[in-house]
Amino acid sequence: MTDTAALPSRVLGRTGREVSAVGLGTWQLGGDWGEVSEEQAREVLEASADAGVTLFDTADVYGDGRSERIIGAFRQANPSLPITVATKMGRRVPQTPEAYTLEHFREWIDRSRRNLGQDTLDLVQLHCPPGEVYESDAVYDALDTLVEEGAIAAYGVSVEESRQALTAMRRPHVASVQIILNAFRLKPLDEVLPTAQREGVGILARVPLASGLLSGRYDERTAFAESDHRNYNRHGEAFDVGETFSGVDYAQGVAAARDFTRLVRDEGPEGVTPAQAAIAWVAQLPGVTSVIPGARNVEQARSNAAAAKVPALGEGFDRGVRGLYDRYFREAVHDRW
Repeated sequence: MTDTAALPSRVLGRTGREVSAVGLGTWQLGGDWGEVSEEQAREVLEASADAGVTLFDTADVYGDGRSERIIGAFRQANPSLPITVATKMGRRVPQTPEAYTLEHFREWIDRSRRNLGQDTLDLVQLHCPPGEVYESDAVYDALDTLVEEGAIAAYGVSVEESRQALTAMRRPHVASVQIILNAFRLKPLDEVLPTAQREGVGILARVPLASGLLSGRYDERTAFAESDHRNYNRHGEAFDVGETFSGVDYAQGVAAARDFTRLVRDEGPEGVTPAQAAIAWVAQLPGVTSVIPGARNVEQARSNAAAAKVPALGEGFDRGVRGLYDRYFREAVHDRW
């Protein structure tokens, strides 16, 4: 490993930890995005760390723990790197509120501790649980117990809907909220980001490229692997459709992505790719702590990290993004998530 490059960093809400403004989402390293070998996964982690990324986001169900185990091995091989790992729990059982108990939390967290090789997990997030879970006193009491016992250092939530984020942020020990936020999903700008700033809660912005649409590389003929959720979850067959292309119609998303690419060409800094502009636009929003794009190869990892250093995109670019959203998506998605 080489010494890490400096990326802009921010405090991750109530954790008090400094993390890079662009992190790494590691769903791809576990599965559901086509095949990624363990060697490729290690190369992605190394390239990200070399580029200055200090936040890895994972979950206990990504590849049934594969993503966690690969990250754990990488950290053990590079103990001097200042990496914060945010994992998630809760999707290993049928999704009923009754499943979210201290007993289950201990079971899931112990598994993640073994996978990651950590006695105390840096940050554990509830993984898009049923809506009632965000309102349960018993759930937060159980999470507080795990902090007191030293099993976890901090906890947060991952949400599908803005209202779930607002509910969670009322709790005094919720350190962070992870939410889908990109040029095709602007609802969090209304209340979630201002509330997070006011309450000191970190925001992790996931799916910043709308599952790759905002890279500008896909068209109506693009085919995805059978094991890729962009194939099998196109209409929400396996989990919330909002996780796949941000829930927008694929053909409409391709058309909007073409307009986004033109916006980058006309209003963006010279040499910045559409993917980098999409990540940078989210990272530059007030209230966002870190953007966590995924990567399947070294080139993507390096390009994503470089987005943290993109100069301010400016008012013209911002107006263009919001106009694109109003034109293509607001009516269909704004009130849904």
